[in-house]
Amino acid sequence: MRRSARILGVDIVDEAADEIAARARGTPRVANRILRRVRDVAEVRHEGAITLEIAMEALELHEVDGLGLERADRELLGAIAVKFGGGPVGLSTLAVALGEEPETIEDVYEPYLLQLGFIQRTPRGRVITDLGRDHVGSTAGDGALF
Repeated sequence: MRRSARILGVDIVDEAADEIAARARGTPRVANRILRRVRDVAEVRHEGAITLEIAMEALELHEVDGLGLERADRELLGAIAVKFGGGPVGLSTLAVALGEEPETIEDVYEPYLLQLGFIQRTPRGRVITDLGRDHVGSTAGDGALF
């Protein structure tokens, strides 16, 4: 993160770099994308340097939670939990419900959600796990979300 910040020409404190890195899913490409978003907030709303407070503000503004999930990730979890009663739901049905391409769901969103244990792929379709349900604030069977 510090190297990328130097390349972008922005000052960053260690705590802010650590926070951004922690929310980057362990992926440098994601870390750099988040860093650019944080830099933009720092330059537009503040003095330009990235402090921990500015990083937290930007992460909240861009809806990146503590595990690195973004709005689209939470919408996918929410769709499985609420619209489809926790699943199973087929990939194509889920894609239509979210307005995404099936390949995008499979290649972009699912790998990290599977890694976290928030969803499972079954022969009948995708299901949300208790961990995933807890993360989006839904309890089994109540239909409440967010």
